[in-house]
This record gives sequence, structure tokens and C-alpha cells, in this order.
Amino acid sequence: MSSQVTPASSAPTPHGSPSPVVRPIILGGDIGAYATARAFHQEYGVRSVVVAGVATGPVQHSAIVDLRVHADMTQPAALVRILRSIAAEQPRAHHLVLASADWLVEQLVAVGDELSDVVTIPYASSSVIAAVSDKAVVMQACRSLGVPHPDTQVVVPGHAGVDLERTSFPAIVKPASTTAAHSVTYPGQAKVHTVTSPEQLNDLLAVMATAGFDSQVLVQEMVPGDDDSMAAVNVFIGPQGEVRFAQMGRVLLEDHTPSALGNSVAQVTVDASHDAVARAVIDDVLRLLHELGMTGFANVDLKRDATGVYRLFEINPRVGRSGYAVTASGYNVAAMYVDAYLSKKPAGERVIGSREHLFTVVPVALVGRYAPSARGHLRRLRRARAVTNPLFYRREHDPRRWFYIASAMVNQVRKFRAHHPAGDKAR
Repeated sequence: MSSQVTPASSAPTPHGSPSPVVRPIILGGDIGAYATARAFHQEYGVRSVVVAGVATGPVQHSAIVDLRVHADMTQPAALVRILRSIAAEQPRAHHLVLASADWLVEQLVAVGDELSDVVTIPYASSSVIAAVSDKAVVMQACRSLGVPHPDTQVVVPGHAGVDLERTSFPAIVKPASTTAAHSVTYPGQAKVHTVTSPEQLNDLLAVMATAGFDSQVLVQEMVPGDDDSMAAVNVFIGPQGEVRFAQMGRVLLEDHTPSALGNSVAQVTVDASHDAVARAVIDDVLRLLHELGMTGFANVDLKRDATGVYRLFEINPRVGRSGYAVTASGYNVAAMYVDAYLSKKPAGERVIGSREHLFTVVPVALVGRYAPSARGHLRRLRRARAVTNPLFYRREHDPRRWFYIASAMVNQVRKFRAHHPAGDKAR
């Protein structure tokens, strides 16, 4: 996808003045932030300004990142001040602000009106982002539209209890809002909890209530299946609600550490042009996003049940680290943003992803070890040079960065030995 916006090395206009440049600003310091910066660098040759609360490995010592550490970036007034200051450094540039976590997206759109004169924030309204980010709202919309999803009860710890007659065990317990989950700390806290009895469920809800967690919590049926039952659909919708791109990826391996449980660490994008199941799943996702009024980038998590039906779990209103699977397979997300929100390029025919590519943030050998059924597929993708880890970028030269990456890969091996159900037994 091309753009009318000039890259950083802008050529003079006929009047002799430089053309405006695209200057991305990315909130967050995780792999997703770096992956987005890499997409912009690949497409436009620009360095992204990354704003993070602390300096983190993925965005340090990088040739493509201008890292700004602001511990107060979580405060709305401070965030406005920081973004205005960055925009003032290059007033002729087109500043496009993105966020690498759901709670950062919510924070950004909340102050969007105060920044509209200096930056472009390519997200839906605060109300839409709040709805899309709320797993309870998403489950209700799924019920209304007939989109397959897990049976779900919504409760508030310390208030109304769970209908135990309706609850099968083991069950899944998770906050409806990621933002709410960031506001409270309690013993044994995890992104997703698994409870095996009514007593364990009630104890967990009591612990959450005691800690002051007074937001909605989902109690869901557990959909059995290993990591390779998971899937993700990535969608890009333009500011007028027009679907510009959609792609499905099948997960091979997930993170199993408590704080990151369920995060995809390796997935293969699907050729949906020859996969009827993938097309049907994409159609369901698009119906749901349309119902919710979503625009911009959306990442949707699903899981295949024992009957082969993909059930929708949640929506992330952003491009994240696994969103780099889109760019790696040849559909650059940076160009999508620029074309739709800066160049205001009319949408052409909807693009459905049709290229297979392995996205991974762990060593490929580790994927083969813990996903043995995929080994043949992995070999084919490696022979086709269709494998990408976003951290491994040839434009990076600082030895400190490569030391970090090597250490991170070794740490992934250790994490999987400690937390994956197969542990050291995987061969």
C-alpha cells in the first residue's frame, strides 16, 4: 500500500520547501511498540518516537526508535503535555499517535480532543473503544448477533454471586476490562484464572473484592484445546467504517507465564482465499465490529472448540505485537494507517489476507519443540523464507541490542521449561 505522505528524507516541493513527513509517536515499550516502529521504518524509512514509562529492552538501543522515558505518562495532563512537546519539535510533520496496549489506547482517546490540532489519533471514539475493550459488552453483542462465544456470566466481586447451577468446572475467570485489571493488585493475580470448584471460585472473587476490585468479572465455560486451537483475526477499518483489510492467523504457541497467559508467541497467517472456514470466521468478526461501530485496527481472539467451531473471546482495539504478522506477510500496517488517516486515500477493494507466514517472538526451534504437530509446516515456511521475528531487524547494529535479543531468546526457553504444561518433557 502506497501513500501520498512523504518519508523522512522528504524531497523539496516545487517552491523549494520540504514536504511534510510522517512522524509516528508510539505509546508503550513492549515488543508491540517496537514491531509498529519497525513497520513504519520499513515503509517510510522513519524513526518512531516511542514514549514509555520506563526504558525496556524491546525499544532500547534501537536505530529506528527515538525513546522518550516519562514516568508520568499515565497522567492525562502529563500525556497531553508530552505529546504537544514532541509535536512542537517538528511542526511541519504529520504526527500519528498509536498505543501498544488497550489501557493506553483508552487513555489516549480520552485526551484526543485536546490534541486534535497537533496530532492525528487514528482510533474510534472513547465510547466505542470502551465498548470494544469491555469483554462483557462484546459477549452480549455476540449473543445478539449469533456469533459463537463461550457461555458467560458477568459478576462484580463482593456483590451478586455466580449461578453455580449454570457453571461447569473447570471455569475461566477474568476481568471484563483490562484497564480495570491494571488498577488493583491482589494475591495470585493473573491475566486469566482457572478455577476447578465452587469453593475456589468463591475464594478468588472474595480475594478480588477485598483488594478493592469492584469492576465486572467474567466467569466463562472453559473451551478445551491446546495452544493450536487458538486463532486471531486482524482487521483494519477506515475512518468511515469501510473495511480495508482482514486476515486470520492460526496460533501455534502461546505464552504460559501467569502475567502474559494467552498471548500468542507464534502464529501462522492463513490463506483465506482458499480456506472457507477462515472466511466464515472473518465474516462473523466483521459483523461484530460493525455492530460495535469499530474503526481503526482491531485484533480479535478466538478458539476452536471440539466441534470445529471458532468461538470469539475478546477484541483488542489496536495493533499489537502479533499484529506484526500482518506486516510480515506483506500487508504493512503503517501504510494502512497513513493511507486512511493522513493521505485520506479512498478505500479500494477489500483486501483479505492470502499469504502464509510464520510470526514468532520465540526461537523457531522452541516452537517446533512445544508444537510438534506443526514441525512439517515450520520446515516448509522456513524453506520459503516465510518466517519473521520482529526483534530481528537487519537495520539494527548496536551490540547492546543484539545482546538483549540473545538474552531474551534464552529467557524464552527458560520460561517455557518452567511454565508450559509439557515443560522439559517436550521433544
